[in-house]
Amino acid sequence: MATARLDYIAPWWTYWLHNFPHFNFTFQTVDNTFRPGEASYQQSLVFLACISAAGLVLSLLLLSVYLTSVCCCRKEEEEETKRPDSCCVSWTAVITGLILCSAVGVGFYGNSQTNDGVYQLTYSLHNANHTLGGINGLVSSSLGSMEVGLQQHLKRLDEIFATRGDYVQALRFMGQMADNIIRQLTSMPELSKAKVDLSAIADQTDYGEYYRWLTYLLLLILDLVICLVACLGLAKQSRWLLTMIMVFGVISLVLSWGSLGAGTATAVGTSDFCVSPDKFIANRTKDFLSAEVTHYYLYCSQSLPNPFQQSLTIFQRSLTTMQIQIQGLLQFSVPVFPTAERDLLGIQRLLNSTEFNLNQLTVLLDCRGLHKNYLDGLMGVCYDGVEGLLYLCLFSLLSVSAFCVMLCAIARAWTLITSRDRDYDDIDEEDPFNPQARHMAFNPSRASHVHSFCSYSSSLDSQASPHPPPQTAAILPTSEYMNQSMLFGGNPRYENVPLIRRGSPPPSTFRNIFSQNENHLPVYD
Repeated sequence: MATARLDYIAPWWTYWLHNFPHFNFTFQTVDNTFRPGEASYQQSLVFLACISAAGLVLSLLLLSVYLTSVCCCRKEEEEETKRPDSCCVSWTAVITGLILCSAVGVGFYGNSQTNDGVYQLTYSLHNANHTLGGINGLVSSSLGSMEVGLQQHLKRLDEIFATRGDYVQALRFMGQMADNIIRQLTSMPELSKAKVDLSAIADQTDYGEYYRWLTYLLLLILDLVICLVACLGLAKQSRWLLTMIMVFGVISLVLSWGSLGAGTATAVGTSDFCVSPDKFIANRTKDFLSAEVTHYYLYCSQSLPNPFQQSLTIFQRSLTTMQIQIQGLLQFSVPVFPTAERDLLGIQRLLNSTEFNLNQLTVLLDCRGLHKNYLDGLMGVCYDGVEGLLYLCLFSLLSVSAFCVMLCAIARAWTLITSRDRDYDDIDEEDPFNPQARHMAFNPSRASHVHSFCSYSSSLDSQASPHPPPQTAAILPTSEYMNQSMLFGGNPRYENVPLIRRGSPPPSTFRNIFSQNENHLPVYD
């Protein structure tokens, strides 16, 4: 009963994933047909996830070897060799940050695509479940009307028309029509089990998808935060920030490898279903649905006969015959038996409601509604869903590569920062040209005692004497001393800049004093 499907064609990436080798735990080839209930098929998916676990172990081993070589086998380097190394580390960090940001963007898109596909699948399952529930409700309501309500009315009318054989014969004929309707309703396939299965699948899928989406969202945010903090740590050259980033980088590396394994196994299993979904559904429904009914709903072709058409036709004819009989009894028996009018009108209302149920049942049993839900679910899970999983796998691969390179770059940067701090520790802290000295807080016990060249309040006589009067030492921070030294350089830009914490005049005043009194200055051999 094979029929060419024109309304659904599996995408090429599902065939690519479907052709992945399937091995069990004993390294034996397993059929790639979607069989989630079999242990061998489950082992083949777990085996794919274990490949990512092997990649995690290998990457951690290589990182351990590299970090050990950097930390324990480091040699002293000259300043000329440090600058190119530092530049290489900087460019490596920049490129790694760009790759990681790109990976996060790909991950957000893949997470959204997968969520959209799963939502479309669950929405279609809920719609199909609603349709099957409506069919079961209409069948149950019609059976109840025929088996209980109609029989009660017929029993009372049989007592009323006991003296009229023709009326009793009409009632017996109506009973036979009711039995035909009951027989056709009970011969319809039992769809309650399918309803329960769809409800369970939809609820479990919604529950799992929510936590999957939330887990990936947190992982994406963690990767983005690690990238930003790593850039901050390298810019500030903070060893504690870099150490913290290395710890969280290893954690994120483990999570990325885990997400890659889970995403690959899920994508391959879903692709196995998407390549031949009809076969899987036919096998799952063969216990309570005939192959003809399953084929009718899976393909919904105009050339396929409706398996319910004969039952619905008999239902409709029997109902029409009963309505004609009731109309005749209302017209001829009520004048003779007025007490029969109430039961006759009750049967008429019951037949009208059953006819309404029949019209609704005919619409719901048509294959177009359920087939549309089936196609929507396939499109959602096999197009958007699997495509999103592929993007998530790409995100995992990019993040794994970026974190491996980032950890190596951060380890190298950490050693460079440590070497620089060790070189700074060898410099005299009291040296005014030491860059660290300019950041020292003012401390009178460690500050340099810089003697003033002259005082603004000193007289010309004292300056002209062979031995200028001694000046009190001005205790100033080294940075201020260096600023004053630059001011004494005679640069015109600093002519009007007042000296820090001093009452001294600008440098031009000293040049004028020296020019006017140079003859009075002592001359030393």
